[in-house]
Amino acid sequence: MIDRFEPTAEIRLLALALPETYERPHRGRPTFWVHERIFCMLQPGEDYVTVKLERDDQLNMIEGHPEAVAPARLYSHHGWTYLYPDRAEPDLTGLVLRLAWMHVAPKKLVKAQAP
Repeated sequence: MIDRFEPTAEIRLLALALPETYERPHRGRPTFWVHERIFCMLQPGEDYVTVKLERDDQLNMIEGHPEAVAPARLYSHHGWTYLYPDRAEPDLTGLVLRLAWMHVAPKKLVKAQAP
């Protein structure tokens, strides 16, 4: 069971469960990649993680879950988004990470994962 007070462990577990994902530091932060593209960055010392969403997904998540999802301070117009895992239900956290992964993963890989 994941400790809801340890969002870093939860994010790491969920992110690494996505196909062909790996963790590699970027600018001194733990970062999750698929095919050399970043989809999630942990922010040590902060209560949020940064994810890269398609613009429509970003706007929908912000509107539907304003307590847990917000535009990033920088480059939000490119889809960079803050996710506050301690304010989000586990299903929402998983969904946002999957959407971020789908946004940067090769389309062939995404299609192969479709049900």
